[in-house]
Amino acid sequence: MASEKKEKYPSTFTIDNFSSTATLANNDQIKVPIDKGDEPTYNPYDHRDLEHPNSFSGALIHLLKSSLGTGILAIPRAFKSAGLLVGLFGTIIIGFLCTHTIHILVRASHKVCTKSKIPSLGFADTAEEVFKQGPKPLRSWSRFAKNFVEIALLLTYYCGNAVYIVFITVSMTKLFSYYYPETETWDQYFKLMILVPLILCCQVRELKHLVPFSFIANTMMVIAFGITLYYIFSGISSVKLSDRNLTTGLEGIPSFFSTVLFAMEGIGTIMPVENSMEKPTFLGCPGVLNSAMTVVVCLYTAIGFFGYYRFGDFTDATITKNLPSDEIELQLSL
Repeated sequence: MASEKKEKYPSTFTIDNFSSTATLANNDQIKVPIDKGDEPTYNPYDHRDLEHPNSFSGALIHLLKSSLGTGILAIPRAFKSAGLLVGLFGTIIIGFLCTHTIHILVRASHKVCTKSKIPSLGFADTAEEVFKQGPKPLRSWSRFAKNFVEIALLLTYYCGNAVYIVFITVSMTKLFSYYYPETETWDQYFKLMILVPLILCCQVRELKHLVPFSFIANTMMVIAFGITLYYIFSGISSVKLSDRNLTTGLEGIPSFFSTVLFAMEGIGTIMPVENSMEKPTFLGCPGVLNSAMTVVVCLYTAIGFFGYYRFGDFTDATITKNLPSDEIELQLSL
């Protein structure tokens, strides 16, 4: 029987390549994920390099000017279309909806600015970025969204400014023709006259420098509203509530809604005013937006309610036509 070959093992081991550390991977192979919580959140306000930033009061003055216009003189006629009760609550509801939609716009702009690390975006740029960062089927529509908003703003303010120019020239014609009858047909000349100061004002590009103009305009508007309310209340004691419609048919609602919305809404100035601020005081409580819209809704409600309550079915397209035109105070309000 062949003897089995036994394998012999040494009683000791020679350890040459053992060490207390082991290389698991090269440095270039190790990828350690960084917790996003460690990265500071991008704040658009911290990156706005504004040479002439707007303060709280400056932004408030601009926002009031954008919402307080000659459209308020048509609010009593809107109340006539809807009735006192519907007009009262309808104006408040429309004011709330306008404020709410502006909140949505500004917050959406802040979110896309934070995500894209952009200090500020305009209305049209915000629409484009929202579509780019939205659902995949809508991302290809981002350019269309921007162009649509730009065209809508262009048409809105082109037509709106044309209405304001017509209103100014009509008021100037009435005022001058009262003292100088030969100027009764000077409508075209007055349009050319106001073109010069309008062009000069448009050369001022910084909103900060336009604050004095907006302040003067707001002051004149408040004086005009005060004079208008004075004449409205002068004969209101003889009016009975039963002689006025609290509600009307549904056919008057579209006219009421469109008139109030046209007079109150100034969406085109929202983003420029907000982007001109370096401190986040546009939203919030009280905030620039909430403060301005509260004043606007109160003024519109007062003019509309008491204007229709005073003149009833005789309420004209603009309330100033219902007021006496042979007194200097009223001429100043015009």
